[in-house]
Amino acid sequence: MEIKSSTKYFVEMIGTFALVFFGCGAAVVSGVLPAGPGPAGIGLLGIAFAFGLAVLVMCYAIGGISGCHINPAITLAMLTAGKIRAADALGYIIAQCVGAVLAAWVLWTIQKGLPGWQMGEWALGSNGWGEGYGSGYNMASAFIAEAVLTFLFLFVIFGATGKWGNGTTAGVAIGLTLTCIHLFCIPITGTSVNPARSLGPALFAGGTALSQLWLFIVAPIVGAIAAALVWRAMDKS
Repeated sequence: MEIKSSTKYFVEMIGTFALVFFGCGAAVVSGVLPAGPGPAGIGLLGIAFAFGLAVLVMCYAIGGISGCHINPAITLAMLTAGKIRAADALGYIIAQCVGAVLAAWVLWTIQKGLPGWQMGEWALGSNGWGEGYGSGYNMASAFIAEAVLTFLFLFVIFGATGKWGNGTTAGVAIGLTLTCIHLFCIPITGTSVNPARSLGPALFAGGTALSQLWLFIVAPIVGAIAAALVWRAMDKS
């Protein structure tokens, strides 16, 4: 039975919501907790697994419906590879951005209930670079990291879901790859590899986070399209 486009768009919105809500929520709510009695923060490792596991579970929840892109860079890569129609690609991207913004809004609403909480320069898990963010990497390092890591992410996705891959374990491979990417890239940019994931928090944080948003749109798209072109060449060889 053919699945309606509207159903695909809806689950892409829900999937992207889950990714941003779980991943950024883990960073904001549980990443570093105040000192004193009680549980310790989950740290970099915990945040990395929150993003990776969110993708893994959504792959199995909605992969059979929409392919579980939940990332405009993935959708554009699939369009480049000829695996999705242009009209559906546009619908996917709009749905993904809506889901990310809704997740950031819900996270912002929750955080307002924390006594003394204030929006920081890069609030709600926003991505960024430069002095005051992470380890202070410059723009060039941030762009290279985001582009290369998105390339590798898409390379795994094409391999795991393609004719040479194992569809039953594709979600595990994709989720663990995103975990590895976060383990490497959190100190550099907070890790995007997903324009929608960056858009949601940046819209609420404003300021520097919003002014730096362009990099987290351009670099992942460059890396994703490069991966699609490489995989097309391999597929024809």
